[in-house]
Amino acid sequence: MKLIEQLEKYQPVNEQEEKDKSFIISCLKQFDNIFSRENNLAHMTASAWVVNKTHDKVLMAYHNIYDSWSWLGGHADGETDLLSTAMREVEEESGIHNIHPVSDDIYSLEVLTVDGHIKRGEYVSSHLHLNVTYLIEADEAESLSIKPDENSGVKWFALDEAIKASSEKWFRDNIYNKLNEKLKYFR
Repeated sequence: MKLIEQLEKYQPVNEQEEKDKSFIISCLKQFDNIFSRENNLAHMTASAWVVNKTHDKVLMAYHNIYDSWSWLGGHADGETDLLSTAMREVEEESGIHNIHPVSDDIYSLEVLTVDGHIKRGEYVSSHLHLNVTYLIEADEAESLSIKPDENSGVKWFALDEAIKASSEKWFRDNIYNKLNEKLKYFR
């Protein structure tokens, strides 16, 4: 499987990524339905750290379920090309179309806990998102639009302001700071 090959080549930047890489690969080998929400324990997701052309701003959406500003992304829903998933989610969640990956390589890895919640009137049990993140560049002059069933705002933030805008402490401290730090390798 192409994704397993990409994951095996990926060089973790810290212990979190090292352990999460191992866990994600294990799940990919163990579960046939890992790219589908039918797997109630864990499923593959893709996120995008969307930056402007000068890499000094990041695009975030106000995520209704989590009541927080956050990165863009979503479920694979059967798609095994997670870069395509990330690109699709950026377009759906922000309304922008002038986007491209800075690299086809994986930018970051995370195993994310998702608390039980109501989505489209139905209860979704707590589960894990096996998340692959890509670095995406976008034109910050392009018009933004919300996706009302998922977010209530889309906005460009200075890198440090993006972290402060999130109300999710674990994401601020462990994910968003890491993503911003990695940007220095792409300037």
